[in-house]
Amino acid sequence: MFTGLIEHLGSVIDIVHDAGGCTLTIADSAPILTDCHIGDSIAVNGACLTVTEFNNEEKGGWFKVWLANETLDRTDLGERKVGDQVNLERAMGAHVRFGGHFVQAHVDTTATIVEKMPDGDSLRILFQLPAPTPARPSLLPYLIPKGYVAIDGTSLTLTVVDDATRTFGVMLITHTQEKITLPKKPVGAKVNIEVDMVGKFVEKSVHAALGGGGGPLRSLVEKIVEDVLVKKGLVQ
Repeated sequence: MFTGLIEHLGSVIDIVHDAGGCTLTIADSAPILTDCHIGDSIAVNGACLTVTEFNNEEKGGWFKVWLANETLDRTDLGERKVGDQVNLERAMGAHVRFGGHFVQAHVDTTATIVEKMPDGDSLRILFQLPAPTPARPSLLPYLIPKGYVAIDGTSLTLTVVDDATRTFGVMLITHTQEKITLPKKPVGAKVNIEVDMVGKFVEKSVHAALGGGGGPLRSLVEKIVEDVLVKKGLVQ
């Protein structure tokens, strides 16, 4: 589990592809390797990856992670190049304050930056989701103004959502701009998106309750509908 509060920016120094995916080596990472162990989880641009090797002394501290083809297909990590910076966050410790929102670092899809506009010292960024497919339904039902979204692993508050254009926006204050990679990405670049998992659980629970299985929620909804119809004189 993660919070979406980026701890550090690392730099990709090596990429090795194989038939099943690729291995990334990320340097300049010493501050987040002080308590690292092989097998630990680190979110890289919002994707939860397993540390397979690390060294806290060479090249400013480096670690390796392996990405399966599924991860490369779901995220922007397959487009990273040597020299690119990436957002890094260690898995949340039980002893720390929870400052962001519940982030699994299981990326749902990518979105495209379609507009960047300064607003005083802040920066407004607009994104567009891809057209939905049967394999990947729309994520728009989980995006609401003032709700949460993780973009490249960063917990951000949605400022606008437009279902008709499949777009949504956020605003970055100066502090956030200095701590993450998002402001450096140009219009047209892809970002990793993870919607709030609470919305997913609520939707599944409601579908299950209102489906053929019945249950107390279905009975309650049916009673409410029946009362409304009676009040309107449509049934007796």
